[in-house]
Amino acid sequence: MENDKKEELKKKVDESWKDSVKKDKASDEQKKEAPQVPEATFGLFVYGLMMEAMIALGEVEHPITKKKEVSAHHAKFIIDTLGMLQSKTKGNLTKDETDMLEGMLYDLRMRYVSKAGVPKPLSDEKSAPSA
Repeated sequence: MENDKKEELKKKVDESWKDSVKKDKASDEQKKEAPQVPEATFGLFVYGLMMEAMIALGEVEHPITKKKEVSAHHAKFIIDTLGMLQSKTKGNLTKDETDMLEGMLYDLRMRYVSKAGVPKPLSDEKSAPSA
C-alpha cells in the first residue's frame, strides 16, 4: 500500500513536470514565431513617413508593386506633414531628433523640387497691359 502511494505520488510529480516542460516549450515556440516589434519612438515614426515620401518620389521601389513611380501630390502631402510635425513639436524634441527631422525635411524638399519642379509664378504677360 505504501508502495502504491509512493508510485502514485511519483506519477503525479512526473506528470506535472512533463506539463511544465510542455508549457515552457510552447512558450518558447511562440516567442520564436512572434515578430519582434520595435519600440515606438519619434525617430522611427518620422523615418516611416520619410520612407513613404521616398516611395512617392520614385526614389525607392514600392514594396508591393515593386515599381518606382512618382506621385508628386502624395510626396508633397507627406513632406508637408513632416513640416507640420516640425512646427508643432518645436522645443519639445531632443537635439538629435530636431537635427534628424531638419535633415530629412531638407533632403525630401530638395528631392521634391528636382522631381516635381518649382511651381512657375504667374507670367508677367497676363498681368501687364498689352502695348
